[in-house]
Amino acid sequence: MDMMAKAKVFMSMRPHMRRLVLESFIYLAWARILKAMPFARVAPSLGKQLEETTYARDKTNERLLHQVSRAVHLASRHTWWESKCLVMAIAAMKMLERRRIGSTLYLGTAKDAVTGRMVAHAWLRSGVLYLTGADEMSKYTVVATFGKTIPHKEN
Repeated sequence: MDMMAKAKVFMSMRPHMRRLVLESFIYLAWARILKAMPFARVAPSLGKQLEETTYARDKTNERLLHQVSRAVHLASRHTWWESKCLVMAIAAMKMLERRRIGSTLYLGTAKDAVTGRMVAHAWLRSGVLYLTGADEMSKYTVVATFGKTIPHKEN
């Protein structure tokens, strides 16, 4: 798809979705920078290690969660840097954090069936919904979780 066709598709989106796609593009860039840093330095910003957020269904945020997921997936296909599972999960987590919505980032490992080498995967869950990485998560053993619980504002 050439640039003009991409621009037409982007401009045909509703304004709210265009803003989400632009925001996710920015967070994907930020997450890619974080991925290049030593993980021990990045990990504290991902939430509490070895904790998970609630699995309770939050119908009030469900539509927004789907929109954030869609925006991150859409934007990740059009970045000129690598925007795979960990970058997408961090970007979506930061977008939810900005909206004061909790989430859990999962890191998993598995043995590649062809090469026998260790491979890794990351995915993000908020409530009962998996925003990123859900299609591959069943192939991996969870080795780390980072729960980002957002406290409610006091009036």
